[in-house]
Amino acid sequence: MFTGIIETLGEVENIVKEGSNMHFTIHSEICAELKIDQSVAHNGVCLTVVALADHSHTVTAIEETLNKSSLGNLKIGSKVNLERCMQMNARLDGHIVQGHVDQTATCVMVNELDGSWEYRFQYDSALGNVTVEKGSICVNGISLTVVNSALDEFSVFIIPYTFEHTNLHEVKVGDTVNLEFDIIGKYVARLMGNQS
Repeated sequence: MFTGIIETLGEVENIVKEGSNMHFTIHSEICAELKIDQSVAHNGVCLTVVALADHSHTVTAIEETLNKSSLGNLKIGSKVNLERCMQMNARLDGHIVQGHVDQTATCVMVNELDGSWEYRFQYDSALGNVTVEKGSICVNGISLTVVNSALDEFSVFIIPYTFEHTNLHEVKVGDTVNLEFDIIGKYVARLMGNQS
């Protein structure tokens, strides 16, 4: 369980393909505090730490994870949003995030405003996921508030702190991001779908 509040940015140091799996080695400030078998969200994808070295950790993404997320687009030098799982006695500053990516989206607009940024993302609504204005959305593991919601796209506004301390500053029009839709909204949508 996560909150969508990014702890730090990691950098991909190495990528090894083994069969249909990919092993990513990530350098970060929190590496010394990690343990083998610990869950860490990488751009919103919950992955298990399988190896540790000086200032880096390694995780494995299986084919299913690669198919449903943008992790397969990572390259050596890519910046990755990292968040360790939440502690049960801690404040929930973002929203409830499972680290299970629902689907990807494409950035269709980046608008630099006077002191903030507006991003618009488009996704395949045929998969049944929805957003609501003022609701929560997780983009690359970042807990954000939906500003404008349409059938297959939504907008979010980004404050300077989030822009500087996450990998959103590297996201350009045409780039793919990971989406995890609000867990409460997903259950409500499923229940409503079952009633029709």
